[in-house]
Amino acid sequence: MTEQEEKNILVVKEYMQISYDPERSSSKNVAHLVASDNKFIAPTTFPDIHNCQAYADEHGKLMKSINDLRITEINYLIAKDDQVALRYSAEGSHCGQPYKGIQATGRKAKWTAAALFKLNHEGKITLFIKEWDKLSMWKQLGFPLEEATKVPSI
Repeated sequence: MTEQEEKNILVVKEYMQISYDPERSSSKNVAHLVASDNKFIAPTTFPDIHNCQAYADEHGKLMKSINDLRITEINYLIAKDDQVALRYSAEGSHCGQPYKGIQATGRKAKWTAAALFKLNHEGKITLFIKEWDKLSMWKQLGFPLEEATKVPSI
């Protein structure tokens, strides 16, 4: 692995650590890691979010509801040139604030997610593509499945 690939992995790890910290997950706290013209793509999970800062803000809202949400294992992490691929397992319980009007169910869920990142020559994230097993998570938490199964508009 090259020195730049190692640095790119560290940037991605820091971005994910901030995004999964309920006290820090915000656009302000990830701003130093992302390029100004970055793009976020997750049409089946966050269809209305289009940049990495907005994702951190939205994920922060989710973490206030699933307030013990955490990555339990990094299943796969590799860098090649300007790209980093990450697959991880996570878990959490809906024991916090209501989520989109749904009162805390107290139920726990485990799921997996994958993320692809592209970084520029300055080591800033320019692209983040996320795939997440939202349907499984929603079922386990007792959330309405309509949101998890609606087809995004393109």
